Amino acid sequence: MRLLTLLFITLIILIQYPLWFGRGGWLNVFDLQKKYQTQRAVNLELERENDALRAEVNDLKRGTDAIEERARDELGMIKKGEVFFEVITPKETK
Repeated sequence: MRLLTLLFITLIILIQYPLWFGRGGWLNVFDLQKKYQTQRAVNLELERENDALRAEVNDLKRGTDAIEERARDELGMIKKGEVFFEVITPKETK
């Protein structure tokens, strides 16, 4: 009787091992769920960046406001008839 009980316990352990530690086991599933959530967050952030870039490209293709803004900010350009003033603040002495 004792040998039979030991045999059943061993069989139960052998059956449970793949369920917990195997390729499709619970531990692997939990790990894959964590990786999935992390990748999904990365994908959402990249999707937001892509949407912003698409909007900027559409602005550049359709209107002159975005082009004018870029010319002013990045190239320091001004329109004809405008006067450019640069305000220089004095540096603090220590």
